Amino acid sequence: MVVTSLKEPGDIFATPPRLLPAPATLGAYTGSVLGSPGVLRGLANSTIIGLATTLVTLALALPAAYGLARFRIRFANAVLLLFLVAQMIPAINVALPMFVIFSRLDMVNTYAGLVLANCSLALPLAVTVLRPYFLTVPGEVVEAARVDGCGHWSAFWRVALPVSVPGMVTVAVVSFLGAWGEFVFALSLTTREEMQPVSVVLAGLTNAFGTRWNDVMAVSAVVALPIFLAFLFLQRFVVGGLTAGATKG
Repeated sequence: MVVTSLKEPGDIFATPPRLLPAPATLGAYTGSVLGSPGVLRGLANSTIIGLATTLVTLALALPAAYGLARFRIRFANAVLLLFLVAQMIPAINVALPMFVIFSRLDMVNTYAGLVLANCSLALPLAVTVLRPYFLTVPGEVVEAARVDGCGHWSAFWRVALPVSVPGMVTVAVVSFLGAWGEFVFALSLTTREEMQPVSVVLAGLTNAFGTRWNDVMAVSAVVALPIFLAFLFLQRFVVGGLTAGATKG
């Protein structure tokens, strides 16, 4: 992908093909990324949607997972089963009903609509990953905090939350990257170009009139960069968080 993005258009289909570009050029990056308002706007939209999805997912998943782990809830197992089943539903199956609902609520072509749609995918996994961390907190420690004057929320913030930091990092990374690369909701819930995330903008670079593959690969490389950096620096937390979340329950 990177090699193709550095080639001249005429060199991409050269015979025999060249493994390395000769000469290398940054024209695709300066023209199709830095020089394209649509791509820059799509990157900004994806960043806003990804960060908001991460914050909302954590804000909802942390207390939900804590409640399912620490309180005697009558239908807790049924709720957990519902979360597991929700992860098996393809996004395309809920895109149309969600579009109808959001249309009636005037939430199409809004950040709020895209964030809520992405949270519907991220939240079940987040609760499933975070709940086992709260199960590892000894009940005696929570009760001791209650005796010292902490309420349920205070015990949650001061005692249980620090234990779940690895799980929080895992959920944050997975939620952001899921929203960053999400395409089905991004396509179905945005009809105006100024609201489209970069995944939709990238798909629009390929059309019936031809494809400039060096431009497509340049934009793809920029889109893939946050994913690469996230796993490069946070791989230990992500893998450890998912593994611990799967085994501690």
